[in-house]
Amino acid sequence: MPTFTKTKIEGLVIVEPSVFADDRGFFMETYSKKVFNENGIDVEFVQDNHSRSTKGVLRGLHFQKPPFAQDKLIRCTRGEVLDVAVDIRANSPTFGQYEAVLLSEENKKMFFIPKGFAHGFLVLSDVADFQYKCSNFYNKESEGGLLYNDSKIAIDWPKLDVELILSDKDKLWPKLDEIKNLNIF
Repeated sequence: MPTFTKTKIEGLVIVEPSVFADDRGFFMETYSKKVFNENGIDVEFVQDNHSRSTKGVLRGLHFQKPPFAQDKLIRCTRGEVLDVAVDIRANSPTFGQYEAVLLSEENKKMFFIPKGFAHGFLVLSDVADFQYKCSNFYNKESEGGLLYNDSKIAIDWPKLDVELILSDKDKLWPKLDEIKNLNIF
């Protein structure tokens, strides 16, 4: 049975699956609607995504605005990433706070991020495959984001021996103070 650990920020959950390993390899169940429902995560996932990135790639911090907001169940199936979720729910007591989780092919942890959070990750290994389930379909017009290095959020991104690689869009997202009064969530 997987372990579901709530974080200090309401809604965020770290999931550690049961892994059955022997000299042939391993088996693990990555998702069971029944088990997730029994542990308070009652979400209908409709889309799976897979990205591959190299060391130093930072993707985020992204979110989808309502009505296309997404719950996500995230895991790293190759390599290692630091995965980050920032609370952007306007009336939340933890607005602007973040949770960071190391996800890797070794630890096999998963991170559940509900609607109302901006999400991003930094690749720590030479290559990382990143897979996630979404509860809503992607919609370009509903795309939103936060600047990854906003000092108000102060994410403790690890220092790497390579330069950070970001998309042009990810370098230009607004800061937390700029979205605070928009009451997106």
